Amino acid sequence: MLANRAAHTADMRTDVDLVWRAKRIEHRLRFGHPAAIQHLDRERRRASFAPGAVFAVLRWTGNTYGTTSSRIDILRAVGHGEGFTTVPLVAPGAAVLLSLTAWPKIERALQAIDAVEALGIDPADVAPDHWLHIHNRLSVGETPRRYTPGRHQAWLKRRKIAL
Repeated sequence: MLANRAAHTADMRTDVDLVWRAKRIEHRLRFGHPAAIQHLDRERRRASFAPGAVFAVLRWTGNTYGTTSSRIDILRAVGHGEGFTTVPLVAPGAAVLLSLTAWPKIERALQAIDAVEALGIDPADVAPDHWLHIHNRLSVGETPRRYTPGRHQAWLKRRKIAL
């Protein structure tokens, strides 16, 4: 029984359905490292993430008059037995680190991601609490603190100790 549980945990993954229909729907990964990508058809792909992986999904839909909705989610794939939140097109769900709608807030979140990349740091490796901080500050219209190399080093040390 223990071997089956270990095998199930190893097989546990978070699947994200990505869709692209020209000028109508675009669901794409902004960052993250899928363990696998499955091409379902010309318009649809499924990205699978291992437990603990952090990734961002950017979504927008539009019609002949322009964009009708937009959303960005920064998520952490969960492992067996972990709690999660259901998120559209994400199965079974994920830990939500950031979730924003409306283009002005999304644009600021994208700027925060760009700032991390400008430091030479992969956004998927950033301390998860930084994305929570970005979410909280942008949700109320405040300016978030910048991520720094010193903070990143502290996170890497903290993560190493936790293992």
